Amino acid sequence: MSLLPELRYPSVPELIASAQALAAQGPGLCSLRQVGLSRAGRPLHLLSVGHARRAVLVVAGAHANEPTGGSTLRVLAERVLAERELRADTSWHFLLCADPDGASLHVTPAPRSLLDYHLGFYRPTGAEQPEWSPSVLPPDRLPPETRALTGVIDELRPYLQVTLHGTDLGGSWVQLTRDVPGLAEPFAKSAAQLHIPVETGASDAAGWPASGPGVHVMPGPETGAAYPSMPDDARHSTWYHAHRYGGLTAVVEVPMWASDLVDDPAPHPAPAAAMRRLAQRLLRDALEVEHVLTDALPRLEGVDGPLLRAARWALELIPGLAEDWVHTPPAGTTMAYVGSVDAFGRRLPLRAAAMLLRVLREADDRAAPGLEQLVTAWCDAFATRFRARWVPLEHQVEHQSRTVLVAAQQARERTV
Repeated sequence: MSLLPELRYPSVPELIASAQALAAQGPGLCSLRQVGLSRAGRPLHLLSVGHARRAVLVVAGAHANEPTGGSTLRVLAERVLAERELRADTSWHFLLCADPDGASLHVTPAPRSLLDYHLGFYRPTGAEQPEWSPSVLPPDRLPPETRALTGVIDELRPYLQVTLHGTDLGGSWVQLTRDVPGLAEPFAKSAAQLHIPVETGASDAAGWPASGPGVHVMPGPETGAAYPSMPDDARHSTWYHAHRYGGLTAVVEVPMWASDLVDDPAPHPAPAAAMRRLAQRLLRDALEVEHVLTDALPRLEGVDGPLLRAARWALELIPGLAEDWVHTPPAGTTMAYVGSVDAFGRRLPLRAAAMLLRVLREADDRAAPGLEQLVTAWCDAFATRFRARWVPLEHQVEHQSRTVLVAAQQARERTV
């Protein structure tokens, strides 16, 4: 009988309770231990299944606003415990939540719409994200969550680290720090079976080589970035930490809402002109949020916290990003790529506005109703433009789980 009741986004306490139940179900084979503390003193837990020297590390909750990974982690852990062949020569290790502080602030009960999702939105600044902090902070200032994660990698020396990510609206794609031959075909087949589009031109992987549709291989640290202004450079993230032990990292992205507009490989008729228009809209939208923030700041004197910090940080990224889009040749020229940039350009000011709205509501500020109208309008426009359709959670989890298992198999064969 499954220990997973109704499939839904679990809270961190629910993840811990599930892990404890699994450890009790498989004593001697399964163990749960604390591997660190967050900045706020919340424990970070690692669930391990099997004792083989060769290891796979699965990380959930690196981004607070991407909740699917927790559900996937629970399903994967159950499956590994139940299926002996999966752990015949591999031990599996599951970091339940890399950022429990962030998870406590992002509210994802059971979103029915993009507006529901954004009304509880939280994503911390780059310096406060466990995987990204090494790209923006010196080693002596890394947060404890990052040190815990790299400490686990140092201990396990995994041949594969898989970090479970997601997007609010779009398609599925994979980012690899080294190529995994044989992954692209089953990845695409799984997505097709579950009616999840493959995001062939993901802006997160702009300019990267692809080993197949939606499977992108990160360039080396010596290559230039597609968006030079962006501080959170994947090439300096914890994803590369496994390389010192001969391993690699796979980042598996799945959408909460799907858009069939993100997998069109046809050439865009005028990509440079489109990028200029998107940059102009990005600046215009950011300015609307800036006006609300500037007006409200005198009334928010003494108010500080992660939501306000993150909203301001998101706004600070926008001028440089718009400059990149205008003055850097497009990293992609397909309809899918321009569509992905379009989504990114809508997403960034919307997230800033949503987090600022939470701050204003908490302060009972007079600007909250007007900002809520703006957030509502932007969510509606985003969903309409991309013809958003909800991906059932069981499909999100099944696709992410399948991709993890195939990546583990193919990477193991590569390193034998």
